[in-house]
Amino acid sequence: MKNVLLIYRAPQFSPNAVEKDKAILETVGELLRQEGFSVEYVHEEQLHGTEQADVCLSMGRLPATLDWLKRLSAEGCVTINSGRGVEQTARRQLDRLMREQQIPAAPLPSDGDDGGYWLKRGDAAAQSKEDVVFAATRKEMETCLQQFRQRGISEVVVTQHVPGDVVKFYGVQGTGFFRYFYPTDDGDTKFGDESRNGRACHYAFHAETLHKDAERLSVLTDVKVYGGDCIVRPDGTYALIDFNDWPSFSRCRAEAAAAIVRLVNHSMK
Repeated sequence: MKNVLLIYRAPQFSPNAVEKDKAILETVGELLRQEGFSVEYVHEEQLHGTEQADVCLSMGRLPATLDWLKRLSAEGCVTINSGRGVEQTARRQLDRLMREQQIPAAPLPSDGDDGGYWLKRGDAAAQSKEDVVFAATRKEMETCLQQFRQRGISEVVVTQHVPGDVVKFYGVQGTGFFRYFYPTDDGDTKFGDESRNGRACHYAFHAETLHKDAERLSVLTDVKVYGGDCIVRPDGTYALIDFNDWPSFSRCRAEAAAAIVRLVNHSMK
């Protein structure tokens, strides 16, 4: 019997989403149990670093968790998502990678732009509303940068505001599973930032191209269970504004859990 260890994410990395994150992990665990796997759960804050498993499914983001996952992976354990992968989703690295690989990203600030700016914590995933802020002018942008520094955050990614429809997407690498939703349609939001773009107009765009770009970024980062956000402009072009590991999949939990189990089975062949 194969042993699977499932790791809960520390609460500070699940702002307004602790129960949703818990639900997807436990849904996956139950499906694996039904397939005959031995399943155990642990909170990442309680990891000892001596746990043994054939497969480790981790939502963890603490540095100690990521270091341990990298060691497990080096020893041959299947780790989803990998420690290296989660590190690659730190905003500064992700932004650099997207621009190097020509994956559509929000424009950087430039002379003459006057549509507002987004400032996002660059060293880690957002842990509070203060980690992702909007500035209407360059003067406000400088004030926001100073506020980040006062909080001890020196790495901040700044991009132009992109008008258009906010679209959230979810995927599981290599399984064919990919779904997207408009958060202003159902009102399900973490911080309410989507309201800055107004209600979705449902501009036409090529969802299959978005899927390809998301899958490519998934492979580049080694984040196989992923989610993200993009802005679809009126002309159908889009800019990816976020990409993260193990979203809650709350809009499509059952389908996503089944896809993650397929990923596990494929990874063990």
